[in-house]
Amino acid sequence: MNTRWKLAAVLGCILFSALLGSRTSLADTPSAGEPGIWQKHEYSFAFLGFTSTYSCDGLATKLRLLLIASGARHDAKARAGACASGFGRPDKFARADLTFYTLAPGQTGAVSGATPIGATPVDGIWQPVSLADRSPRELSTGDCELVDQFRTAVLPMFTTRNIDNHTTCVPHQLSGSVINLKFESFSAPSLPRKAQAQQGGS
Repeated sequence: MNTRWKLAAVLGCILFSALLGSRTSLADTPSAGEPGIWQKHEYSFAFLGFTSTYSCDGLATKLRLLLIASGARHDAKARAGACASGFGRPDKFARADLTFYTLAPGQTGAVSGATPIGATPVDGIWQPVSLADRSPRELSTGDCELVDQFRTAVLPMFTTRNIDNHTTCVPHQLSGSVINLKFESFSAPSLPRKAQAQQGGS
C-alpha cells in the first residue's frame, strides 16, 4: 500500500512539474506583433547647444544615427541644411533637414493623412531602445545636448512608451554630463532596408 502511495506521489510531482514548465514556456513566448502604418515626417532641425559644435553634414550624420536607433525606417534621410560654413566646418548655427518614417499602431496614419490612404499595414513590435555613451557606438558624451534636443523635438513623432530619461548635460563642459535615455519604440522588426521600404509602399 505504501508503495502505491509513493508511486502516486512521484507521478503527481512529475505531472505538476510538466504543467509548471509548460506554463512558464508560454509566459516566456514573445507576444505577437500588431499591425502598424508608416507615417511620414519632415522636420528642419536647428541645433542649439553650448558645449559641442557640429558642421551641418556632421549634424545630419548624428541625427540619422539617432533616427535609426529610435526605430525609424531604414530609408530615413538627414541632409545638411543651409549653413554659412562650408562642408565639414563647424557652424554655431548648424541645421539639418529630416525626412523619415515611423510606425504607428493600427490605422492611425491613414486616418490622420500622414500616409496615403490604403497604405498596407505592417507588423510592428515594441522594442527597447537605450541611448548612452557609445550606445550606439558612434554616440559620445559630447552629443549630450544633441540627444536631449532630439528627445524633446523629434522623439514625440515616434510611438513610444515607458520613457526613462536621466540625461544630464552640463553647459560648456563634458565633466558631469551623462547620456541616459531609455524607452520602448513601436517599430518594425529588423529587416533589410529594401524590404522595409517595400512594406511601406512609399
